Amino acid sequence: MPIINRIAEFHDDMTAWRRSLHAQPETAFEERLTADFVADKLGGWGIEVHRGLAETGVVGVLHGTGGDGTGGNGRTVGLRADLDALHIHELNDFAHRSTIDGKMHACGHDGHTTMLLGAARYLAETRNFDGTVYFIFQPAEENEGGARVMVEEGLFERFPAEAVYGMHNMPGLATGRVGLRAGPAMAAFDIFEITVTGDGTHAAMPHLGNDPVVIAAQIVGALQTIVSRRADPIESVVVSVTQFHAGDTWNVIPEQAVLRGTARCFKPEVRDLIEAEIQKIAEGICAAHGATTAFRYERRYPALVNTEKETGIAAGVAAQVVGEDKVTPGAPPLMGSEDFAYMLESRPGCYIWLGNGEVGGPGGCNVHNPRYDFNDEISVIGASYWAKLVETTLPRGA
Repeated sequence: MPIINRIAEFHDDMTAWRRSLHAQPETAFEERLTADFVADKLGGWGIEVHRGLAETGVVGVLHGTGGDGTGGNGRTVGLRADLDALHIHELNDFAHRSTIDGKMHACGHDGHTTMLLGAARYLAETRNFDGTVYFIFQPAEENEGGARVMVEEGLFERFPAEAVYGMHNMPGLATGRVGLRAGPAMAAFDIFEITVTGDGTHAAMPHLGNDPVVIAAQIVGALQTIVSRRADPIESVVVSVTQFHAGDTWNVIPEQAVLRGTARCFKPEVRDLIEAEIQKIAEGICAAHGATTAFRYERRYPALVNTEKETGIAAGVAAQVVGEDKVTPGAPPLMGSEDFAYMLESRPGCYIWLGNGEVGGPGGCNVHNPRYDFNDEISVIGASYWAKLVETTLPRGA
């Protein structure tokens, strides 16, 4: 089964929804207009609407064609899309560019929301399934862990999905291609902060102080040995310093320097190693130079791990929609992170990557880039995948 014809018929509507959402971006836990938009659409199609989880989350509940009022066979499935935008100044000049200075949909969550809405509209019209589908519209995916908050606030107690599925657009992957893999698919996401305190002095008399800039620079270099010399070469590990803050003027050696960064890996024991090694390196170098250090390490998102059975189901459905030759079931894992991992810690499921366009073509600009835009061509593909996934996992008469 290729693209669902009925979904293709309202592609123009989906494009209009998506561009409206793009023009009004809202960031973590502030997605009120976005949530209103979603709730209004769902309610208008006769879907039961629940709000309030993680402040701005929305869950739509739709029962299939069973005669008992609960969808027939008691089976359930959850589909998740993210709502939030990023703190980025958009540099695009098209008509639907962001109208909110300093915020933009630079990761395609406007498209994810649209694709799930498209599937919801179709399924509400047809109800060609037995059981219950939960449309989960999650806030605050970017950095703030909205999925964790929804789970902690009782998402799966209130909406007991047997399995949960997610999706993300993928620039660089040809339009309409699908990548997925069973097992670890996206890395754990941690952050760290190292504060080096020395003795400030006049920059012309460095011997009268203890320069934290020089000490912090040595730490930056030494942290790279965690990947090259401390972690098993077979493991995938990233340790990146992304911020270096020190001083305010040209002729003063400051008293403090602050380093911040991120670490990525797939295994809990490797997370333990990384945290311990960063702290040991920072404290050791500071001690060798007579400086002091303060260390902070936060474990943000766990690794995203797809379950075998559900990945097989997702691959089969994707093949029906885009063709088997366009599905890569053993796609390489990514060192990027996703808080959908929290949902997969609570329920079996699968997270797929849907091609947004090849580099240099429409939709090929990387995410988190001020010139990114979701490729509206793939909306019907994603919505068809969602709809067919429901019809496959909750078949009538099963």
